[in-house]
Amino acid sequence: MADVKKPKQQPQQGQINIELDETVAQGIYSNLAIINHSVSEFVIDYVTIMPGVPKSKVKSRIILTPQHAKRFLKALGDNVKRFENAHGEIKDYQQPPIPINFGPTGEA
Repeated sequence: MADVKKPKQQPQQGQINIELDETVAQGIYSNLAIINHSVSEFVIDYVTIMPGVPKSKVKSRIILTPQHAKRFLKALGDNVKRFENAHGEIKDYQQPPIPINFGPTGEA
């Protein structure tokens, strides 16, 4: 019997083919997000703060346009709502403010 090769499937019009690298797939744990914005972008820095450790580094930075930030907010809200419908309300609790220092500051 002859070996028949199937043609590779091409993405359909308007479809995006997304690859996930093994290292990226492992993810990075974050328990603090610092969000800043300008007229043209939102910057989200993800940090891991550990108890008793006074210093930490930004683990990942995501930069979004204002339009994408708004879409992200909506998508996250939709996912939280679906999670709570399936598993119950996510409890929120008050946390003392964390003093944040981004390293040495310059003086004139």
